[in-house]
Amino acid sequence: MIEVKVPTVGESITEVQINQWLKSEGDWVAQDEDLVELETEKASVQIPAPGSGYLRNIRKQEEEFAEVGELIAEIEPAEAPAGGPTEKQPQAPAPSQPQDQDGDEPSKTPVAANRSPPDSEAPPVPLQKVMPAAQRLLDELGLVASAVTATGPGGRLLKEDVLTHVRRSTQPAAPAPLTHPPAMGASLLTTGPSDRGEEVKPMSMIRRTIAARLVQAQQTAALLTTFNEVNMQPVMDLRNKYRDTFQQKHGVKLGFMSFFAKAAVEGLRRFPAVNAELRGNSLVYRDYYDIGIAIGGGKGLVVPVLRNVEKLGFAAIERSIAEYAQAASANQLQPSDLEGGTFTISNGGIYGSLLSTPIVNPPQSGILGLHSIQERPIAENGQVVIRPMMYLALTYDHRVIDGREAVTFLRTIKEVVEDPARLFLEV
Repeated sequence: MIEVKVPTVGESITEVQINQWLKSEGDWVAQDEDLVELETEKASVQIPAPGSGYLRNIRKQEEEFAEVGELIAEIEPAEAPAGGPTEKQPQAPAPSQPQDQDGDEPSKTPVAANRSPPDSEAPPVPLQKVMPAAQRLLDELGLVASAVTATGPGGRLLKEDVLTHVRRSTQPAAPAPLTHPPAMGASLLTTGPSDRGEEVKPMSMIRRTIAARLVQAQQTAALLTTFNEVNMQPVMDLRNKYRDTFQQKHGVKLGFMSFFAKAAVEGLRRFPAVNAELRGNSLVYRDYYDIGIAIGGGKGLVVPVLRNVEKLGFAAIERSIAEYAQAASANQLQPSDLEGGTFTISNGGIYGSLLSTPIVNPPQSGILGLHSIQERPIAENGQVVIRPMMYLALTYDHRVIDGREAVTFLRTIKEVVEDPARLFLEV
């Protein structure tokens, strides 16, 4: 038997969580074919099969934890079956009707909702791969797979897809009585009517890491937040003027984040302490600017890092952010995408936040919080006018950054954004 063990997936990582098995027990798998998706404290990684054969003895189910080097499954060496690599080796006489049991291969449901007998002359209906956990949830909620959009690898329908569909549905189907046990690693406790259930699930690796780092920042740093507001009208006018031309030339939309990233570089140049790091009794000042962009991913908040932003143009920044956002939604960020970073920008405005105090991402010393744009009356040249305004927040480690530096840094962001020509003139 070929042993499938948890490999080393990153420095200092000793434990992982089984996100999902991409093959079911009994399936034939080719060597180097993606076999299982693991979630680490930094990102999700897909592990290839160490050999070809039939998958046997899965020891860790979805949402369970395993240590690096631990045996999680075995592969029985075998050649590809005559019926093709996707054929499953029979274990028992096939039942007359397909059944959904724990450990069975993903059920295959026609995408079309019409379940009438197929016409011999009609083309075959494409099949949709439904993972066991998703199928159980579909059965409990009385839903059909064809109504849910699949986002998993290879078009697989995941449990998360069903939950997302239910949240987005304005009239979700009434839950049917439980006919299957809850997914491995979770328990469903009913304390009354069917609409008053409680689901207990272990925290994901990423969520555990987020919680630990936030508590670490609060306990070890002297955090303080300063605020300002910025008139977004000049940037909005510039963006509206060149938006179509920019997208036609570069193939990506021109957003606000690139303006703030470049403005942050200008502020970090003027005030190096905001870009510094405290190591023991020493301060480390950097002459490069790796800016983390906080993104809400499929498993929680992640902060991929844009390297050397001072050397990037607007198009490169926007393209990198779009690629990171897509990878985060698909849980495909690599640990290297999240490592490092000298400063962070978090945009809570996309969720409607009016004002907040972001928490520094250690060992960094500062984080810039952006918020929603709202039209408000302000005084301009002795007149009261309506302008699209945004509150800015800078949380900083007071051990590294003095109040004067923090306030002036934030004012630099305001000045540059309200007069974006400064970005090109370097003034």
